[in-house]
Amino acid sequence: MTSSSKSNSLQKSTEPSSVIPEIRDVQRTSLMNGEILLKTRSYNAWGGAVTAQMYLPVSPAQVWQQLTDYPRWTLFFPDITRSEVVHNGISGSSATVLKRQVKRIHQKASKAFLFLTAQVEIHLKVLETQHQRIQFYLESGSFHDFSADLQLQACEGGTILTYSVQATPIIPIPGMLIEQAIQFDLPINLEQMRRVICGK
Repeated sequence: MTSSSKSNSLQKSTEPSSVIPEIRDVQRTSLMNGEILLKTRSYNAWGGAVTAQMYLPVSPAQVWQQLTDYPRWTLFFPDITRSEVVHNGISGSSATVLKRQVKRIHQKASKAFLFLTAQVEIHLKVLETQHQRIQFYLESGSFHDFSADLQLQACEGGTILTYSVQATPIIPIPGMLIEQAIQFDLPINLEQMRRVICGK
């Protein structure tokens, strides 16, 4: 495969991996001790992709209740200045099809990056599989592409949250710098999310 065709195939892949990374005993111990585990993956020349995991000492149902209250995301992610649900619906109607809540949300954020302060606005389609998974898909906004996948696993009386995100902003910033920014910001944001969800 040539480098150009490889780049094109990466650009067409706009959905993060739906497979939750296998958790080894050492990783489980780290998560239970409060660490946030990060893993970056190659994406494209102008974007970034990362998967993060953390443990929350509350049940998946309790985590779910707060995560799906999208206006509260301004508390989880300080850069988000506005988060609102603009549509509610249901996907799947037959008894054999898993019913999924379909929502559309609108978010605004302000992000300082290098010498720039970017104002970001995004409209996302959100698919919810109750107490298990939230998938975010770009409909319009300040990205060439954006998608995220948030999954919950019950673990020792609490919850392991796995959050995968990949994005290519409209502003042409090298993917390596995007990944570095995500690696720096995401653990801070997830620590904040854990504090809010756990009421600490």
